[in-house]
Amino acid sequence: MARVLEDPSLRNRQRVFQDRTDAGRHLAAFIRENIALDRPLVCAIPAGGVPVGVELAAAFQAPMILGVVRKLKIPWNPEAGFGAMTWDGTIFLNDPLVRQLQLTPDEIGAAATATQEIIRQRVERFTGRKPRLSARGLQVILTDDGLASGYTMLAAIEAISLEEPAEIIVAVPTGSAGAVSVVSEKTGTLICLNFKDRYPFAVADAYRRWHDLSDEEVMESLRTLDSNQVT
Repeated sequence: MARVLEDPSLRNRQRVFQDRTDAGRHLAAFIRENIALDRPLVCAIPAGGVPVGVELAAAFQAPMILGVVRKLKIPWNPEAGFGAMTWDGTIFLNDPLVRQLQLTPDEIGAAATATQEIIRQRVERFTGRKPRLSARGLQVILTDDGLASGYTMLAAIEAISLEEPAEIIVAVPTGSAGAVSVVSEKTGTLICLNFKDRYPFAVADAYRRWHDLSDEEVMESLRTLDSNQVT
């Protein structure tokens, strides 16, 4: 079980951050006060995690990689997913849901092929063809704009763990109690500034200004860092 850190003054509050950039600055300040950093590497989950990650990378003069994670879409309901695929092609299935939906191997394979192509395109668009920095031996700060179910973060943790980092710190501006509980079982330290144990929960409720980020906005955010910092 992870060490879970929060800002008690923010518990269960709404609209505590102006936007994702503001949340990233608050998160950086909290980390600086509470965590001993040694050769950190920021891993930000697009799209919403990128502005947060950019602030962390800037604050700690750290390199940043993108942890692209995409859901595997249910064929007849593409707004919902039955699992996730990470940037390295690793697949994580929600096995109980797969059985409930009676998905065939062919349906799973088709969804995986389509998702892998989307991931390839996004990685290439955001970072070009620059070689990606390995997390091996580094202290990784995994971040997103919030934890709702925690499933995406769990997939990212599993994928980055395969690279054998020295330590994984999950750091997010906001999160539900359920997601924090699940994710904390898979990492050493979890920081969630705006912890919420009341329902209903929505990541957007922590922000005064909120919208889904386009790829263009993600790229604009990345351009605020030194080009050598992003791989």
